[in-house]
Amino acid sequence: MTDSIFVYLVKLPPGINEAVLPCLEGYTIYIDSCLTWEGRQKAYDHAMEHIENGDFEKNDVQKIEHEAHKKQPPPSSNE
Repeated sequence: MTDSIFVYLVKLPPGINEAVLPCLEGYTIYIDSCLTWEGRQKAYDHAMEHIENGDFEKNDVQKIEHEAHKKQPPPSSNE
């Protein structure tokens, strides 16, 4: 069975681009509505990476975030 993914744009606290929560049907992704379209896409991609990597079955949050950010390319010089 494929998990459902629900995505909502909401105002999140400063510095929080996205949040992912497991739910009965799959996962819910909350993306900060104050982000640009590109920022929202990056936040969505980051959230999906956590889901696809099975990070919600893991226990070490610091290691999960370290691994997720290690895979991302460095920011371009025009950001």
